[in-house]
Amino acid sequence: MLVGLDHVVLASADPDATAADLQDRLGLAATGGGRHDADGTFNRLIWLGNAYLELIGVFDEQKAQASWLGAPVVAAIARGGGLVTWAVAVADLEAALRWGPSEGGLEGPFDGERRRPDGQTARWRLARPHEVSPAAPFLIEHDATAAEWTTADRAARADARHHFGGRVRLAGLEVVVTSPPAAAGRLRTLLGVSPEPAGRRAVRIWLSAQEVRLVLDRPGPRAVVELISDLPGRTRVAHLGDCDVRLRRLPIANPPSTAADGR
Repeated sequence: MLVGLDHVVLASADPDATAADLQDRLGLAATGGGRHDADGTFNRLIWLGNAYLELIGVFDEQKAQASWLGAPVVAAIARGGGLVTWAVAVADLEAALRWGPSEGGLEGPFDGERRRPDGQTARWRLARPHEVSPAAPFLIEHDATAAEWTTADRAARADARHHFGGRVRLAGLEVVVTSPPAAAGRLRTLLGVSPEPAGRRAVRIWLSAQEVRLVLDRPGPRAVVELISDLPGRTRVAHLGDCDVRLRRLPIANPPSTAADGR
């Protein structure tokens, strides 16, 4: 069962500096993070309820180049940073793999973990595509007995406020692709979702209340992360390499069609 858009992976040469910039420009608080010791990468997390932005960098390039996610992170940093990939949360990874395509689908499951500065460890299992890209997500199932995903952790995040005083949620993601119908077809096969037209040059899918929009090549950012907040105010945008992070002020409880449209 698909739960929703879990997190967006954004590469940065300096995740700490990027976190500080997103705080200054958008009022977002980076309150988590740690190291993937085996992969040579580290991150800062910006929690958005039970979704998050992952600002990921490299501390050991040799290790990173040999890992499934580290190598595309190194490549993304080389081009100035930005969107690497994104993750879809599932309640049962084994079931998702069992009912997924037998060929050209996802590899896994693989175990993963991140060591936090406080000594605790967050753990998960994932299934990933053969080639990581902004148009090819991976599936993740979090360990509810480890750090960050216990019932208490999730409850604490439900009403967490960012620096400007409001709650923030991940409303959607827009990705530029060479062929939106082809990219949407791959997602339909992998995720069992039903794409729908979103104008003449775009296709979209819904993951619970979140929208992923695949758009034809165009000038401007290669990706847009859509965030919404429950406090009124003007829309603000921060740039991270080839990706824009856009914060709009809408009621958190709005239906999906309202929260994701109007771009």
